[in-house]
Amino acid sequence: MFKQNQPLHFGIKTLDIQEAFPLMHLQQVTLPLLSRLFAISPCLKARATDEPLFDISIQGTQIYSLKSGWTTQDDQAFTQAQVFLMDGSVSICFHGTGHGDPAILSIEILQIDDKAYYFGPQWSRGIILRTVKRLSCGFGQSKYGVDYGADPWGGDRFWQHIKTFGDDSDRRRSVETRIKKASRPPNFYPETLYRSALVSTSSQPDLTYTLDVDPNRNYSVWLHFAEIDNSVTAEGQRVFDIMINGDVAFKDVDIVKLSGDRYTALVLNTTVTVNGRTLTIALSPKNGSFAIINAIEILEIIMTESKTLSDEVMALQKLKKALGLPPRFGWNGDPCIPQQHPWTGADCRLDKSSSKWVIDGLGLDNQGVKGFLPNDISRLHNLQILNLSGNSIQGPIPSSLGTITSLQVLDLSYNFFNGSIPESLGQLTSLQRLNLNGNFLSGRVPTTLGGRLLHGASFNFTDNAGLCGIPGLPTCGPHLSAGAKVGIGLGASFTLLLLITGSVCWWKRRQNILRVQQITARAAPYAKARTQFSRDIQMTRHNSNNYGNSQTAAENGPILLSR
Repeated sequence: MFKQNQPLHFGIKTLDIQEAFPLMHLQQVTLPLLSRLFAISPCLKARATDEPLFDISIQGTQIYSLKSGWTTQDDQAFTQAQVFLMDGSVSICFHGTGHGDPAILSIEILQIDDKAYYFGPQWSRGIILRTVKRLSCGFGQSKYGVDYGADPWGGDRFWQHIKTFGDDSDRRRSVETRIKKASRPPNFYPETLYRSALVSTSSQPDLTYTLDVDPNRNYSVWLHFAEIDNSVTAEGQRVFDIMINGDVAFKDVDIVKLSGDRYTALVLNTTVTVNGRTLTIALSPKNGSFAIINAIEILEIIMTESKTLSDEVMALQKLKKALGLPPRFGWNGDPCIPQQHPWTGADCRLDKSSSKWVIDGLGLDNQGVKGFLPNDISRLHNLQILNLSGNSIQGPIPSSLGTITSLQVLDLSYNFFNGSIPESLGQLTSLQRLNLNGNFLSGRVPTTLGGRLLHGASFNFTDNAGLCGIPGLPTCGPHLSAGAKVGIGLGASFTLLLLITGSVCWWKRRQNILRVQQITARAAPYAKARTQFSRDIQMTRHNSNNYGNSQTAAENGPILLSR
């Protein structure tokens, strides 16, 4: 478990490229950590015939660029840096530069003392210290701190052995005597480091070391001494000046006097600005004595970069997921930093009011992306240009785009957008160019957009078969409000219901009529028979009556008939 507010020692290592872990063009490694100062060491190595070149960034700040030929230099096969972590995790990115895919073997992260390498008022948590060179002078071999038996709180630093600064310019000294005041906080240097040294000679009294560096940078220089020469037994016997790039950095250095005794560690530190490409350290003795040095550390002081506004980072992450962007886009880490490697298609601007980076342009045109446009894109509040043309993006155009008031150019042409054009786009008063051609949009073009054409804006709505309402497009039918459309829909539904109900009633009535007719038809023969039978009865009754009447007539006389 790491302690609060501690530094980190960072390191990355690689061996043969066939053994190393291959990465894509840009790969991010995020490790959960507490807020501490850590030393982190990525280690890198490959065959000279297969030498990848790539950049490394920590927390969005680029710290190292591999240079051609690094495979032949042991101290270039890794990088070490000291960085404060404040948000509970560390983000390490490996950026391809077009010379092979990044490849690493290991990452080492060690917690170190919270005041490690304190170099003065400029030292702060906004500083990264990258190791440029660590030299162990005199006898011995190149070793890591663990090989020296160093205290882990000093970090596993790599010390490159150097046996001479130049032919016949110095001689080596070493002892087995115990060195006092060596492994002390906050830097915890290994005691063995001070048991070997280089001493100047009478033929070359000055000790001079020259290192190639990047220009226009600040460097923290740490010089290590211990009086281990038996010929020096008291103060004043060895005195020298230390000059860096010709300027006196330390005057009248007396190791015994400054450290308090022989065989006692002494560390001197200074910060220098280098405008050229070399850093030269010269030890110039006085009064006929010789100069001596045990070790040298040169660290580059790197100011951490401002990060991108978190709201805009989240918006791009949502967009990445919605569009299903493949790894080749390298959308990992921070969109705007390091400045040398922004996300593909992202244009960034430093907002002075917040001291944060913001996205003011996004161009992913003709990239073959699919998916849909999420509403979260409206969180890119500073966007001025959005170009997603020539892709296969589907779905509706988010109405939330109308809230990006800074938008000047919106190009969604030649995609598969459908639905209507959001009325909210008419609120984009800064919009100068709008290309929606080549989609599947329909409906009336918002009148507010049509009016913008009178103010010099350039809009293109062609190749959308369903659009209407402005010159160059088909004429729309009567324009109805949303409420009217709902009313018409409800009225049509009610009418249809009445028609269905009436039809059902008519059908049932018709069925009843047909049923009655069928029953009547079946009963007709029986009704006829009954009618004939009734008629026969009536005729019989009539004839009987006539017979009775005849008898009466015979009896009463003849009936008078007239013609």
